[in-house]
Amino acid sequence: MYKKSFTTFYRLFFVIVCVYLFLVSIGLMSVAFKGFGKEFAENLIKATSNPFIGLFIGLLATSMVQSSSTTTSIVVGMVGAKVITISNAIPIIMGANIGTTVTAVLVSLCHVTRREEFKRAITGATVHDFFNILCVAVLFPLQLATGFLDKLATKMSLLFVDIGGIKFTSPVKAATEPIVEAIKNFFMSFHISKNVTYIAILAASMLILFLCLYFIVRLMKSLIIGRVEIVFNNVLGKHGGIAILASVIFTAIIQSSSITTSLMVPLVASGVLTVESIFPIVLGANIGTTITAILASFATGNMAAITVAFAHFLFNFIGVLCFYPIPMFRKIPISLAKGLGALTLKKRRYAFIYVSFVFFLLPAILIFISKMLFK
Repeated sequence: MYKKSFTTFYRLFFVIVCVYLFLVSIGLMSVAFKGFGKEFAENLIKATSNPFIGLFIGLLATSMVQSSSTTTSIVVGMVGAKVITISNAIPIIMGANIGTTVTAVLVSLCHVTRREEFKRAITGATVHDFFNILCVAVLFPLQLATGFLDKLATKMSLLFVDIGGIKFTSPVKAATEPIVEAIKNFFMSFHISKNVTYIAILAASMLILFLCLYFIVRLMKSLIIGRVEIVFNNVLGKHGGIAILASVIFTAIIQSSSITTSLMVPLVASGVLTVESIFPIVLGANIGTTITAILASFATGNMAAITVAFAHFLFNFIGVLCFYPIPMFRKIPISLAKGLGALTLKKRRYAFIYVSFVFFLLPAILIFISKMLFK
C-alpha cells in the first residue's frame, strides 16, 4: 500500500514537472516566433486599409507571433496613434482570433508518431480553429454590412472610459519567465546571427514540448482511472455553462487562450477527455483572453483603445452565443474537427498540409490577391 502511494506521488510529481516544462516550451516558442515575426507583423498591419486584407493580415501576423494579445496590442497602439481606424482594426482582430489557434495545433503535431493518439490530438486542437473560422464566416459579413461591432463597442466604451485600469500579472508567466529568459540568454550568449539564434530557440522549444507531451500522456494514462474519466466527461459535458465560466476566469488569470487550449490537447490525445467535453473550455478561453486587454485599456484613457478591446470581447462573446446554445450549431465545429482527425488517421501528412495552408499559405495568397483586386 505504501509502495503504491509512493509510486502515485512520484508519477504525479513528474506530471507537474512535465506540465511546468511544457509551459516553458510554449514560452520559448513564443519568444522564437516573436523574434522573427514581430517586425513582420507590424509592417503587415500598417499596410491594411481594406477589410478583407485586414482579416488575412490578422490571421498571418498572429500565426507568425503565435499570440493574439501581441497582435491586438499592436493594433490598439496603431488605433490610438491614428495610424488605422477602429473599423479597419476589427477585421484584423477577427483574423487574429483564427491565427492564435495555431499553437494548440502545433502542440498536437508532437503526437504524430502514434496514429490513434494523433487523431484525437488533432481533433482536440482544431475544434478551436473551426469554431473561430465559423464565427468569422458569420460575423465578418455582418460587420461589413452594418458595422455593428464598432457601434456596440463604442457605446460600451463610453460607459467605462473614466475607469482606471487594473494590471494583472500572469502567474504562469511569472513562474516560467525566469527559465525562459535563462534559456534565451544562453542561446544569445553565442553571439550568432539573430535568425539562427531564434531558430535554435524554436528547435529547443519543440524538443522540450515533444518530450513533455510524451511523458504527460503516458503518466496521465497510468494515473487517471476509468471513473475519473467518466466524472470529467459528465461534469464538463453536462455543465457546459460552468465549464465556460471557469475557463473564462482561468484564461483571464493566465492571460493566454493558447495555454488553456494547449493544455487540453494531451488530455484529449490520451483519451482522458473528449472533444465534446473540452469544447466549452475552448469557448471560455476565447472570451477570457479578451478580459485582460479590456482592463489594461482602461488605464490608457484612450477611447479608441477601449473601443478596440471591447470589439474583441464582443466578437468572441457573440460567437459563443451564436454556436453554443443550439445543439445543432454546436455540433458543426466538433464534426469538422472529427472529420480532419479521421483524415489524419489515414494520412498523417494531411495535418501538416492543413497547418501550412490554413495559417500561412492561404492568408499570404489571399493578401496578395486582395492587394491586386483592391489597388
